[in-house]
Amino acid sequence: MRMSISELDKYWFYWIVQFSRDNQLSPAAKRVSATGDGHYYVYLSVALLFFHPHGQQFFNLMLASFIVEFPLYLLLKNSIRRHRPCHALAGFDSGFQPSDKFSLPSGHTAGAFVFASVVNVVFPSLAPIAFAWACFVGSSRIALGVHYPLDIMAGAGLGMGSVILVEQLML
Repeated sequence: MRMSISELDKYWFYWIVQFSRDNQLSPAAKRVSATGDGHYYVYLSVALLFFHPHGQQFFNLMLASFIVEFPLYLLLKNSIRRHRPCHALAGFDSGFQPSDKFSLPSGHTAGAFVFASVVNVVFPSLAPIAFAWACFVGSSRIALGVHYPLDIMAGAGLGMGSVILVEQLML
C-alpha cells in the first residue's frame, strides 16, 4: 500500500501526538514551545550585543535574517492557508489554542532555526545544542497538536534558508 505525502504527514502527526500523550509530555511540550516565542530572541540578542565581543555580529545577523524570514513566513502562511490539525481533523482536540488558524510553515520552528543557524555562524561550537533545541521546538508544536510534520520541515527550511541568504548578501 502506498501512502500519499498528505497521508504520511497525518500518520506521523498522529504518531507523535499519541507518543507525547502516552508519555505525558504535553506539559514539557508547552514549556519547550514557549522557549521559541520571539521575545526571547530579542532579549538574548540585545544581551549579547552589550556583553559579548561577537554580540554585534550575532545581533546584526539575527536582525537581518528575521527581516528576510518574517515577511516570507507571512506570505507563505497566508497564501497556502493550510488549516492547523487542531482545526482540520474531525474529532481531534489538541487542548491547546494557537494564535492563528493556519499552520504552514511553522513560525516557531522558523524562528528557532533562524536562531540556531545564527548560533552556528557566530558560535559554531554551540551549534549542536542550538539545532537540537530548534528540533525540540518544532517537535513540541506537533506534540501540542498545532502543526503537522511538514509544517515543521517547511519552518526549518525557511529559518535556515533565510540565514544562508543573508550571509550570502552580507559577503
